Amino acid sequence: MPEPTDLPRIPDDRAADLLGLEHAADADLVLFLAGNQFMAVPELLDAFRAEHSAVRRIFCETLPPGLELKQILARGATFRGRTLTGRPDLYASVSRAAVAALEQAGRLRPGEGFVYLHNRLVLLTAPGNPAGIAAVADLGRDGVRVSQPDPALEDIGNHILDMYRAAGGEALVRRIMEDKVRDGSTRLTTVHHRETPQRLLAGSADAGPVWATEAAFAAAQGLGLEVVEPGPDLDRREAVRYFACPLADAPHPEAARAFAGFLRSDAARDIFTRHGFVPA
Repeated sequence: MPEPTDLPRIPDDRAADLLGLEHAADADLVLFLAGNQFMAVPELLDAFRAEHSAVRRIFCETLPPGLELKQILARGATFRGRTLTGRPDLYASVSRAAVAALEQAGRLRPGEGFVYLHNRLVLLTAPGNPAGIAAVADLGRDGVRVSQPDPALEDIGNHILDMYRAAGGEALVRRIMEDKVRDGSTRLTTVHHRETPQRLLAGSADAGPVWATEAAFAAAQGLGLEVVEPGPDLDRREAVRYFACPLADAPHPEAARAFAGFLRSDAARDIFTRHGFVPA
């Protein structure tokens, strides 16, 4: 087991993204699910348990999949001084590169990862949209404060970079990701689905790219945040694919197979659809 100092660290304030943490050491099933599904996961787990009564104790992370991948490859992570498992039964990501990394590391058998879900990008703005954000290119304007997912940790970040390239080429990417990072008007996130709405409501950001499902969740909570649609040519709707990866060294292979099958069931599809996802 690696020393704790060699392991990736889960930020101390991310307890809400560690469901069933009390069962991390004795779980019947361990799931690392792409964090942008967080609003659907409690309902998903309840429905799975209802169909599989032998699986009661579930530890499920809804952290950014880039951070979860680091845990898997490092075989562990630390949270508030505690060492957590790096051996989930199933991992989900929106990055084909993450799937390839697991295959290369021998943690996923080639061909066993599968697509089960789709999503798209939107821009979320502060209440009233005071910065007047009308298009993706507006994020590059002077004075517009952007809450930006970090591509090194959050897979959404790479889809956002592709959106920027389509909207304004490499010049827009450099403007938002280099120039504005240096002057402080672009602030990177670790867990964007928590941090971006908080920043917009606190008045410390004007806009931020998020998944459409996260904007729908914010609207359902009555937060008063506003949505700017990039449009079908920019929102990555065709490219965003969620991959489910039952791991080769799963501690609970039977439960992993059951959950992989459940993700493709009508019950799971109905839950995802209600939350604004598009089942594959």
